[in-house]
Amino acid sequence: MSSTRTLIRGGLVITAADEIHADVLIEDGRIAALAAHGSAVSEAWTVGRTIDATNKYVIPGGVDAHTHMELPFGGTHASDTFETGTRAAAWGGTTTIIDFAVQSVGRALREGLDAWYAKADAKCAIDYGFHMILSDVNESSLKEMDKLVEEGITSFKLFMAYPGVFYSDDGQILRAMQRSATNGGLIMMHAENGIAIDVLVEQALAEGRTDPRYHGEVRKVLLEAEATHRAIQLARVAGAPLYVVHVSAEEAVAELVAARDKGLNVFGETCPQYLFLSTDNLAEPDFEGAKYVCSTPLRPREHQAALWRGLRTNDLQVVSTDHCPFCFEGQKELGRGDFSKIPNGLPGVENRMDLLHQAVVDGHLTRRRWIEIACATPARMFGLYPKKGTIAPGADADVVIYDPHAEQTLSAETHHMNVDYSAYEGKRVTGQVETVLSRGEVVIDGREFTGRAGHGQYTPRGTCQYLS
Repeated sequence: MSSTRTLIRGGLVITAADEIHADVLIEDGRIAALAAHGSAVSEAWTVGRTIDATNKYVIPGGVDAHTHMELPFGGTHASDTFETGTRAAAWGGTTTIIDFAVQSVGRALREGLDAWYAKADAKCAIDYGFHMILSDVNESSLKEMDKLVEEGITSFKLFMAYPGVFYSDDGQILRAMQRSATNGGLIMMHAENGIAIDVLVEQALAEGRTDPRYHGEVRKVLLEAEATHRAIQLARVAGAPLYVVHVSAEEAVAELVAARDKGLNVFGETCPQYLFLSTDNLAEPDFEGAKYVCSTPLRPREHQAALWRGLRTNDLQVVSTDHCPFCFEGQKELGRGDFSKIPNGLPGVENRMDLLHQAVVDGHLTRRRWIEIACATPARMFGLYPKKGTIAPGADADVVIYDPHAEQTLSAETHHMNVDYSAYEGKRVTGQVETVLSRGEVVIDGREFTGRAGHGQYTPRGTCQYLS
């Protein structure tokens, strides 16, 4: 049996709950045991391969619960395929993504889901699951929600933004929430008042304000806060849990805090771009700001303190990437002369674990909190724990050997995402992924990719594990 057994020895094992110096035994793709380094137990294990993790961290593979590979948007497609995007995720220490299958208006949920199954099938380097975007809430799609929950698609995303594309009105949102209250699904909400934003977009363009920075100015903080508040009240009426995606502003965090103080099952996610970038980037000259156009938009730097505080106090529980890359040349450029035509989205799936480790170095987070918001909580939130998100006997052997002392400079020249720029170009960070195992198979070996398309498996999910 020793040939299928791998030993990771000498590292500091960090989970959301513990930090322990331990050796980790992996067998048949799962964590078999942990034992004190150098103990009689550990010394007695016979193994086929030993990985030395001395002076390194041994952490669970990251769970990125918000990605958009190959997403059609604004007349183009996100530039990462499931193959390139999951490979880049592995390079960055992420071993599970949850992507979004899209229902088209007038079509069945099943049709959209099958299209995404087909896109990802035999392409992924790491494990993956799906959320379902509801673009057309009606009697038949509401019934389909129940079937999808049974199939392991246990979360549904609705949009208060993008009228004419993904937008749902309050009545449709309420009905979807009522359904999720009975079937155990979790509603994920893009909370921005899209109807009001469209008025401001039209007015800005009519006044000749066409540069990328106006994308941030029209998508006002108050319209994120208002939509967040409205989503929370609709969820209360429906008696349903709510997960607000890509929270970017202090006022929106305040709405989540107020709801959670009432004991409501309301959860919030933010993304690295809101923690590390700002409207200063959107205002970069020569249309460079287009690289930073995403929705919700980047905010003035002073909002970052509230986001970090929310992560520390658990009013924000998850950091995902909302990875949705578009190349600057030929894609972002579609919006020259009209910011509203710039495809919305940033690349980031490869950078999340490193940026959050930098937050540990900078004193924003503890090491255990890093693992909690990047691995354990997203796994629990979306019904994957303890298979994913921790290092414990029985868990999938999704393990990262992380060098906390290595220094690197983030750059498009060295990243593996299929996009022609980095949102963090030139940023120096401390900490780097060294080796990555996905279900016990080494996919990054000492900074070399040894994985393959098709290793990644589709992973059905249980329901949210935080619901009381």
